[in-house]
Amino acid sequence: MAFGQPSGPPASAKQLKQLLTLLEAAGYSDFRDARGPMGFNQRQGGGKFTKDEADGFITALEFAAEQGDGATAPTDEPAAPAAPPVARRPASTTTSAAQQTLRRFPSELLAAELQRRGWVVMEP
Repeated sequence: MAFGQPSGPPASAKQLKQLLTLLEAAGYSDFRDARGPMGFNQRQGGGKFTKDEADGFITALEFAAEQGDGATAPTDEPAAPAAPPVARRPASTTTSAAQQTLRRFPSELLAAELQRRGWVVMEP
C-alpha cells in the first residue's frame, strides 16, 4: 500500500453526508476546516474516508454530542499504538482522531456504551 492511501473500501455517500452534518453541528464548515482539530490527515481533509474511518468519526462525534460537552477535538496526547476496537480491523501503528477522542471520556461512559451495544465489560 502506498503512503497516504486508504486501507479499505471508500465510505458511502450516506456516511460522508452524515459525517459532514455532524461536523457542521460541531461548528466546522467542512472537512478541511475540521482537519486540524479533528486530526484528519490530508486525504481526510479533502473528504476521502474509508468506511471504517467514517464509522469511527461518526461514532465519536455522536458520542460527544450525546454527552453535550461540545468538544470534538482530540487531546494533544502523543500518538500511540492502540488495539483495534474490532477484531477484523488490522492493527494500526498510529492513533486515529476517533481513538484519541475516545481516550478523553471516562471509563464508566465507555463501558456503558459497550454494554448498550451488547458487549460484556469488566474491570481489569
